[in-house]
Amino acid sequence: MNIELKGDTNAMTWPNTHGQARKRSKTWMAASIAALYLTWTVKSFASKSQSDRVQQCSIDNLHKDLYFLENARPIQAQEFLDRRDNLAKALHVSGVDGFVLEPGYTFQYYANISQPQWEPWEPEERPFLMIVQPSVNTSTGEVKAKTSFLSPHFEEGRVRMLGIPSEGELDIIVWEEHWNPYRTLKGSLFPDKNATLMVDEEIRDFLVRGLDTNGFKTVGLGGEVESVRQVKTPAEVELLRAVNTGTIEGIRAMRPCLEPGLTENQVIKILDNTLKTIGFDLFFDIVLFDGNAALPHGGFATGDKVLTHETMVLIDAGYHYMGYSSDVCRSFFIDPPKKSFIRRLLRLPEPEIQESELHGEKLKVWDIVLEAQTEAGKMFVPNGTAASVDIAARKVIDDAGYKGTFTHRLGHGIGIKAHESPYLNKGNHGTLLRAGMTFTAEPGIYLENKFGVRHEDIYLVKENGPAEVISGKRAVSPYEP
Repeated sequence: MNIELKGDTNAMTWPNTHGQARKRSKTWMAASIAALYLTWTVKSFASKSQSDRVQQCSIDNLHKDLYFLENARPIQAQEFLDRRDNLAKALHVSGVDGFVLEPGYTFQYYANISQPQWEPWEPEERPFLMIVQPSVNTSTGEVKAKTSFLSPHFEEGRVRMLGIPSEGELDIIVWEEHWNPYRTLKGSLFPDKNATLMVDEEIRDFLVRGLDTNGFKTVGLGGEVESVRQVKTPAEVELLRAVNTGTIEGIRAMRPCLEPGLTENQVIKILDNTLKTIGFDLFFDIVLFDGNAALPHGGFATGDKVLTHETMVLIDAGYHYMGYSSDVCRSFFIDPPKKSFIRRLLRLPEPEIQESELHGEKLKVWDIVLEAQTEAGKMFVPNGTAASVDIAARKVIDDAGYKGTFTHRLGHGIGIKAHESPYLNKGNHGTLLRAGMTFTAEPGIYLENKFGVRHEDIYLVKENGPAEVISGKRAVSPYEP
């Protein structure tokens, strides 16, 4: 550096150094702030693990707006009685003398008691049955339900304490442990008749054989009797709306919080914990990254794959709320990396994600699957066939050049159970849709050793007009699922 002395030698001039000094000062200040920032960040990160930070972020996001719970109410006692009356009408039309079931999902639908509420230990061998018969008023022709219960004598008191909805005292037929319970039932309800009983699809085989060998004729569930549970009441629709929209909103609340380095198992835990904070009960949660999602429900060796910015994440999740199930699916990317505070401060360029051919195919497939769901949604109309909905989605995928990669049916009914009839597959031409039925629509494309994409929402068939999506807003993009 050349130093020029002018006049007073005590006053030295540093040519062209004024701007450099300011630049050095600014750099020193930026470095100092960055050092303080790093110190604070390290301390903050040290005190809270990555999964803990993501967990809290997810919970905070979800609790910003719980609009989806506003109209959800428990099913009232009268509705259970109305359901049994509807069942009785269907039995009468079908020419069947009664419907028999044991504790399970169908028992829960008609009597508000689940299998674990009756037997918290395990399903046991002593028959406890509910029998619904059609009772016809000969004067008016009105059909009402006559409901009876077959119970071990020593359990009678507990049965009465269950709180099963009833217009009066429960009609309980008791049997002693050394009696034949099926003969006891026949002698009490059908002493002089060879009765035909329709049996629930969930009833165990030994119970059906017990009825068949003791004077009853049994037939399988079907027809109008099966359709009673398939058509949802307004109260059921609101519960399905709440639990399915809530599950989607839980995924949406979590997604912007996710960071590279998390595993599939950690994401499962974060989502489960998030939804537990609003009263949802755990049911199932499938989280699959990239190649693990090439099998629709994953394989045995999943859980440890690590998340990156390029990962296609597939989440298929279900929870229970007030007795009703969710079953929804979203496929997405996490947010791209943001320019760090230090890089912004020092005006340094951020490293860019290189868009590969694989990334491009993920985007393409994501759009195709969404279009397939859109076309399927148009087919949810009264008197349309269950097959037509599946075929509409499959055509989109086949025409896009991915024939054979949509490896399962389009969907199924949903209610108290996540999987209920009717089932939407391309061979089910005999089942006609009815207003009030609720279905999943879940097309997918699965590419072995690469990735899988599936979108799943819940559709309500309407009397008039297009079906209603009752799982909230449909997916918009891989970054806004």
